[in-house]
Formats: sequence, C-alpha cells, structure tokens
Amino acid sequence: MSDELKYTTFKTALGWVGILASPAGLLSTTLPQNSAEEAYQLLGINHTQVTCYPCLFEDLTDRLQTYLSGGKTSFLDKLDLSAATFFQRKVWEKTRLIPYGETRSYQRVAEQTGSPGAARAVGQALGRNPLPIIIPCHRVIASDGRLGGFSGGLEIKRRLLRLEAVTDSC
Repeated sequence: MSDELKYTTFKTALGWVGILASPAGLLSTTLPQNSAEEAYQLLGINHTQVTCYPCLFEDLTDRLQTYLSGGKTSFLDKLDLSAATFFQRKVWEKTRLIPYGETRSYQRVAEQTGSPGAARAVGQALGRNPLPIIIPCHRVIASDGRLGGFSGGLEIKRRLLRLEAVTDSC
C-alpha cells in the first residue's frame, strides 16, 4: 500500500490543476485545465493504481494557488524523475534553478548542461517536462526573445511569464 501513487486535483485562479506523486516524490503536475476531469486525465493514470489524497498535497496546492494568482512562491519539493533520461534530468535540474521573474535561452540551458550544441535537444527535453511550474520550463525562451514552444501552448506560457512580470531575458 505504501508504494501506491497519490493524486489530487484542485481549482486555482486559472483553472483545475492535478498533482501525482509516488513515495519518492512528485511525478507530474498539470497546467490549469477547464475541469477536474481534464486535469486528472492529463496525469495519465488509471483508477486502479492511485488514491486521491488531497491532504498530502495541501502545502503544494496552497503554493500553486498563490503562484497562479500572481504571488511569488518557491517549489523546492522532492521530485521523482526516475522515468527521465540522464539528459532530461540535467536539463530539468538547470531549468529549476532559473529564478522567478527571469528567463534563460535554450542555448544557455544547453551550455549549463555541458552540451553547448544541444539547444534543440533542450527544447525537446522541456517539451517532456512532467512538472510544469515546479520545473519552470515556461522561463526558457529563444535567444532572440521569441517564446519558442511550450507543451501547454504559447498563450499559457505568455500568461505565466506575465504573472511573474518577466524582465530579464538572457
């Protein structure tokens, strides 16, 4: 029973968000969705392998609600990245260090991972980020200032960057 996955869905200022965790840490979060069911479906789980356990996530849900309402908060939660490749983990670890209100280019993240020619691969790794907001891939943009891609769509990326009032592009 202790190896069972736990999840919750909850409403924020921008929509419904889902969280999934293993005993090792957070496995996935969703960006805001129109309904709890959509958030649950995006977690990619089936009813037999999980237990809804909102109390487990109370502090995190409070911080996500604060963030999605425009407040500054941090996400230092323990992550379970066991399903990721070595390169993905490196990219996500570097991306997680980007301060609130700042951005970095795909190229700079590639350089920080020790793979200066891998800007495109950084984008692909960020596209597979299972923990948006927790791993703030929305803070990674193109070197010329364009937003680049975003798994949740460019409108939500723009909205998250506006929430943070991003001013530093590097």
